[in-house]
Amino acid sequence: MSEHKLRIGITQGDPNGIGWEVILKALADPRMTELMTPVVYGSPEAAACYRNTLAQTEELQLHPVPSARDARPGRVSLVAAGRIAAVEPGKATPEAGQAAVEALAAAVHDLKEGHLDALVTAPFDKETVQSDAFRYTGHTEYFGAEFEGEPMMILCSDLLRVGLVTKHIPVSEISRSITREKIVRDLENLRRTLIADFGIVEPRIAVLALNPHAGDGGLVGREEVEVIKPAIVEAFSKGVLAFGPFAADGLFAGGGYAKYDGVLAMYHDQGLAPFKTLSPEGVNFTAGLSAVRTSPDHGTAFDIAGKDLADPQSMRNAIYLALDIVARRRAWSAWTADPLQRAERERASRDQSFRDTSGR
Repeated sequence: MSEHKLRIGITQGDPNGIGWEVILKALADPRMTELMTPVVYGSPEAAACYRNTLAQTEELQLHPVPSARDARPGRVSLVAAGRIAAVEPGKATPEAGQAAVEALAAAVHDLKEGHLDALVTAPFDKETVQSDAFRYTGHTEYFGAEFEGEPMMILCSDLLRVGLVTKHIPVSEISRSITREKIVRDLENLRRTLIADFGIVEPRIAVLALNPHAGDGGLVGREEVEVIKPAIVEAFSKGVLAFGPFAADGLFAGGGYAKYDGVLAMYHDQGLAPFKTLSPEGVNFTAGLSAVRTSPDHGTAFDIAGKDLADPQSMRNAIYLALDIVARRRAWSAWTADPLQRAERERASRDQSFRDTSGR
């Protein structure tokens, strides 16, 4: 693959949601194909349906290709996957859910084969995607299974980065799902991704408490005393600059989050509610895996689907972040490689270049 034009896959998400709207609006800017080679996975019929309802996308051409391997720089390619007979904007249907899964599966196949450098996923409806073949509570869990890792869900913006200890589980299960070992592991993973994927030399991480007022010394909960604080101490002893636990309301309302490079939240809404309030155009990044996957931080927005009201900025930001993370990972890999192996690779590359130019 070209080092200058990364191939970025983009999945349609639920074709009855705003996925196609934000994709088409984002890619209508001709500067996008100067940054990358975009490959969209989805229904050509759905794409045509939404193009007819959107302003300022008339000039955008989608070029059919069988896979990302056949995508050419300078244009937007479309892999026909997840076709749907009837597009019904605003309706959650099993047919649309199945179409979202089929497009996602086709894109992940190309990602595994090395035909894509990263994948950006438009949102799907978590209920309608469920089937005997797809039993995941979200994209994050699906990617963890496909790439055999322990994924961390991180919400990112220029202002804030929030990682989650627990993701898509019932509130009633949160307390027993938080263990000292998991928090330590998540802090190590968050530190690693902030360094390698975000280019932060030595990140400072704020850890949120689980209970109100950080437990008030055990008066309104023991998790801070028995689990979270010991985990912070252990992680600190292993080189993680972790601090806390902090009461979530005080850290965000008082602006204390700005002192840290990342925040580790105990559960989904604890981290996402303040994040989306402070960064309405943020990005969801699945960290901790060999593959790079990002997405807009919004859902299917069925209430405005098909009305040309969807804001594409979060989709644009998801594409930009995917490009940045691929570049930073490659740079980090080069910086941390064994110097003898790196020298040998560089020598082999020079020898090959000499043979190519000399005709030998």
